[in-house]
Amino acid sequence: MSGATGGTAPRTAPRHRVVITGLGVVTSIGTGVDAFADGLRAGRSGAKPIGAFDTTGFAYSNACEITDFDPEEWLREMAADELGRAAQFAVAGSRMAVADAGLTEDDVRARRTLVSVGTTDGESRDLDHLIGLQVTEGEDRLDATVARRVWPGRLSAGIVRELGLEDVETVTVPTACAAGNYAVGSGYDAISSGDVEMALCGGADALCRKTFTGFYRLGTIAPDVCRPFDADRQGILTGEGAGILLMESLESALGRGARIYAEVLGYGLSCDASHPVAPDRDSIARCITAAHRNAGIEASDVDFISAHGTGTKANDVTEVGAIRQVFGDELPRTVSIKSMIGHTMGAASALAAAACSLALREGFIPPTINHRTTDPECAVDCVPNEAVEARLRVVQNNGLAFGGNNAVLMLGHWDENAAESLPADATAAA
Repeated sequence: MSGATGGTAPRTAPRHRVVITGLGVVTSIGTGVDAFADGLRAGRSGAKPIGAFDTTGFAYSNACEITDFDPEEWLREMAADELGRAAQFAVAGSRMAVADAGLTEDDVRARRTLVSVGTTDGESRDLDHLIGLQVTEGEDRLDATVARRVWPGRLSAGIVRELGLEDVETVTVPTACAAGNYAVGSGYDAISSGDVEMALCGGADALCRKTFTGFYRLGTIAPDVCRPFDADRQGILTGEGAGILLMESLESALGRGARIYAEVLGYGLSCDASHPVAPDRDSIARCITAAHRNAGIEASDVDFISAHGTGTKANDVTEVGAIRQVFGDELPRTVSIKSMIGHTMGAASALAAAACSLALREGFIPPTINHRTTDPECAVDCVPNEAVEARLRVVQNNGLAFGGNNAVLMLGHWDENAAESLPADATAAA
């Protein structure tokens, strides 16, 4: 059974164009927009030995762990121990995105808002802790405070509580490693249709023993660094963090003189459900085509692709095969920021969307680092090791996940001079 749903119809003049005006990022190469942008341009690596849990018995144990995050810097209304680490990342990212958009909390509270956060693991780090206590000390020693915060819905509900939102729809999206793009797509739909005025959307996950061990036993953890598209690639590095995008209608952004990072042109979804973990080339290709159709663009319009690019043998070959199926022999530059920040699970495509937004705004393509020799089976220009300056118009962001969940997001450059040429009633048209 296969198919494509959601975001698959051609865009037929939605009531509102949708733009990204605020970014909030927590990553192993920098927290906050400026630090993240600097890390992308520099090709910084977040890889380091894991400190989050005991790795005794593993032959190798690098990950892209965040070691300088203090939740107390971001939490104003909630105590830090009320939230698990992933929810802390999500709340911090939301606060950053609101401030980066030039808004106050009161501004957001005054608007009908969607909060949509994608995740793979929820608060599995807390579940690791609870299971450890149960095994070593018995059920009577379980930590009630930790147990209360394992509900994955707290990733989005924590944002609502911390910002004091009331006129709000709250969603946690569990579509694994494509969840960030799913969440951004839901924000696009809600704003373009007029259901909400503003959206805080993205993804968050924290490093946990369960996920590291699962990928390790699958034989897909790299011993040192992640090398997407490289002939010597050996797998992923797990990572953690959050990417939250503040989105609003174009007329809202123009009306308040906001800085616009990018326009959300559309998205595509597909789910082939043919295998628990193996990607399906045809399904990915259908998803890309659906995204192009929904965005009203042709493949030739795409200037670069932010690939899912995990660095595993199967993913990279399959993904490039799907891209070639859509684009033919003229492939856009195709990069993977997982080479820098690792695989941040549910945050992955959201952080990549933030990276794409920065690339569109600032005119550069981030590199695929750790690259030595391109695998002929996935022959793309992956912008090896050093960022390049580029004038970009349209960017494609791929998010692929276990279970055949795929989500592809299309973003476009916003020309500030274009606002001057729009008639007064044109900002509500697509």
